[in-house]
Amino acid sequence: MASAPARAMAVVMLTFVLLGLGMAADDKAPIKWQRAHATFYGGADASGTMGGACGYENLYTAGYGTRTAALSSVLFNNGASCGQCYKIACDRKLADPAFCKPGVTVTITATNLCPPNDALPNDNGGWCNLPRQHFDMAQPAWEKIGVYKGGIIPVMYQRVPCVKKGGVRFRIVGRDYFHLVIVMNVAAAGSIKSMDVMTSDSNDWSPMSRNWGANWQSLVLLTGKELSFRLTDTDGQTVVFNKVVPSGWMFGQTFSSKLQFK
Repeated sequence: MASAPARAMAVVMLTFVLLGLGMAADDKAPIKWQRAHATFYGGADASGTMGGACGYENLYTAGYGTRTAALSSVLFNNGASCGQCYKIACDRKLADPAFCKPGVTVTITATNLCPPNDALPNDNGGWCNLPRQHFDMAQPAWEKIGVYKGGIIPVMYQRVPCVKKGGVRFRIVGRDYFHLVIVMNVAAAGSIKSMDVMTSDSNDWSPMSRNWGANWQSLVLLTGKELSFRLTDTDGQTVVFNKVVPSGWMFGQTFSSKLQFK
């Protein structure tokens, strides 16, 4: 039987081997950087980024500010990526040094779709065409990593946990029997995989479906009722927001919870 020092040395050597393979000792692979390109839009104050394909509307009041981006179709995933966060840096190996700010990263939240433009080639104007991975970033965020005159730069990116202030927010929009609930300010995974609603006159959860972007549709009548929501994010974490919307709510109102994903 090996001595205690020998066994300890074996453990140390195994740890170094695993790290050398790019893995942690608990067998979890590290987060990898991927390559893409990035442009910018929305003006110096990002006012042109309001609205968008996720439905967050006013990004200032929704808590997203100017650190946002529109994703190309392959990244947007039909709205399933709304709310996800990405750390982005200029790719020093591929970028023109004149237009790259090396050693700097910026973290953005996905709030919009950068639609394809099939009338232009993928490498000359059709930046968001399939199958390109592309970020059309709010100008203030882009200028953290690139020089304005460059227009477009190659970047490295990785998806990261979202850090948000306060709890998850719910805005109810629509009319009559057509109700949409916009889910905003989601931390951790940032994006929602499934959503259920329970009304004050029921003891059962009713599934909701993604209508578009971060807008979830209910097939049950919600008008005038106190509402609870059950959300599962794309990492599998489930949080129940009990009675977060009071009875007598009105369309266009936003309700902030005290709970957040971790």
